[in-house]
Amino acid sequence: MQLEQHNIQAHNEQALAAHQRAFAYISGEIPDAEGIVARLADFQVAIPSWALGTGGTRFGRFPGGGEPRNLEEKIADIGLLHRLNRSSGAISLHIPWDIPSNPAHIKALAAQQELRFDAMNSNTFQDQPGQALSYKFGSLQNTDKAIRRQAVEHNLEVIRHGVELGSESLTVWLSDGSCFPGQLNFRQAFENTLRGLQEIYAALPAHWKMFVEYKAFEPNFYSTTVGDWGQSYLYASKLGPQAYTLVDLGHHLPNANIEQIVALLLMEGKLGGFHFNDSKYGDDDLTVGSIKPYQLFLIFCELVEGMDARGIDHATGLGWMIDASHNVKDPLEDLLQSVEAIMLAYAQALLVDRKALTAAQAGHDVAAAQEILQKAFRTDVRALAAEARLRAGGALNPLGVYRAANVRAELIRERGAKTFATGL
Repeated sequence: MQLEQHNIQAHNEQALAAHQRAFAYISGEIPDAEGIVARLADFQVAIPSWALGTGGTRFGRFPGGGEPRNLEEKIADIGLLHRLNRSSGAISLHIPWDIPSNPAHIKALAAQQELRFDAMNSNTFQDQPGQALSYKFGSLQNTDKAIRRQAVEHNLEVIRHGVELGSESLTVWLSDGSCFPGQLNFRQAFENTLRGLQEIYAALPAHWKMFVEYKAFEPNFYSTTVGDWGQSYLYASKLGPQAYTLVDLGHHLPNANIEQIVALLLMEGKLGGFHFNDSKYGDDDLTVGSIKPYQLFLIFCELVEGMDARGIDHATGLGWMIDASHNVKDPLEDLLQSVEAIMLAYAQALLVDRKALTAAQAGHDVAAAQEILQKAFRTDVRALAAEARLRAGGALNPLGVYRAANVRAELIRERGAKTFATGL
């Protein structure tokens, strides 16, 4: 579906007077409102190709209508999101779910939608049709050398696809691990995995980054071979300067202090990027900011402070991506909400009075430090995010425009009521 610019402009005109009042108020209340709007306009969050269809659970999948049936339709959907919020200007592909049959055509199609290709994601956590060997007992960790070889070759293939599309990074998430004590030799599993990652790392183009993603549990429940940020950091350190740790907000044990993890990885120069989502229990893959918005804000506080300390560009220095799975929502609505939550948390973190916070910390004034953070968190910055969208040609209320245009109904009309997106 092609959402025309005049649809967005008409919707903006109806809301413009109220927005201008809200923006004038917040601009008078906070310092450097213009600077924050400029940073918000620059900040882009990649959309994963697999998040555009209805996700599933271990118990079933309930597809929604109008799901994208191929990579071309996924690009069209992300282009639609980007026209609405002007902050979704990148797409992240999962291979082999989204192998481009004609890379030049796909790259040109993305360019027409003002999209670039973000990190390429490999898949050794599923067996694909026609695959010679099974990953049931792991991929890079496997005791079978032939299976390890197959996993390495797959990652090398993913790099080749990425080069053709103009991507500059590879994300490796391994579901490798064990479900029962005695099933696995931990040391051997680590060494096997490291050797495989080293071979993949050696094939990286000079300007590429490699992200090693970790996860505490699932699908294995006794041990995970890349189970936490320390293990990922260990791999990345052994691999070299192009290897980094990737943090998925749902890949931790309950109540993990993710903001502290972020601070330390930034300090060591080994934080590569983020997969944003939210959770109540584990890897729930819920809408960003829907469960723990204060934690999201605190994470961005550490990101802003740490990036500024190292001179890292906020917009381009790290990889920003949403990683969610939707079972009860319209996926496009969910993604609009997630991007909005990310932008608001980022804006709130930019509001923190760093000089006052540093003084409170130095003086052990705990109450003052809390007040400084919560003042920023409780500030309504929606008008700042809306102004950034408006200046970039986006919608003041992206979700409102989406619903007013009956986008989902139109997608169902074009694609059918029982379509299945490739991937999960």
